[in-house]
Amino acid sequence: MPSQVGGILSVMADDGLIGETTDLQGARVVLLARIWREKVLLEHTELATFTDDVLHAVTSAEHVEVDPVYPERRRYFASDIGPSRWLLVVVSYEQVPARIISAFGHRKDPPTWDA
Repeated sequence: MPSQVGGILSVMADDGLIGETTDLQGARVVLLARIWREKVLLEHTELATFTDDVLHAVTSAEHVEVDPVYPERRRYFASDIGPSRWLLVVVSYEQVPARIISAFGHRKDPPTWDA
């Protein structure tokens, strides 16, 4: 599991918790209302009805890779859910619990896919 380089940060009460899940290694992952509204839906309105799919992608991803820029983040690719061929969900492990920080539909196979 990724290290907690950013230290332990609690979920702020005013952030609101939309949902939570566990990743493939069993770590707790949360989806905060503030991030969902101000980041994900602001950039990807097509995901408005796919909250459950975003959470499910973290537990059912066919492909997981380290973010190419931020090593404490993982990119989860799940197929056949969400608004496109792939649903890509980015999870930050820079705090505890880990949190979903982005999500969007992705048409092409994951860039490092070697299935």
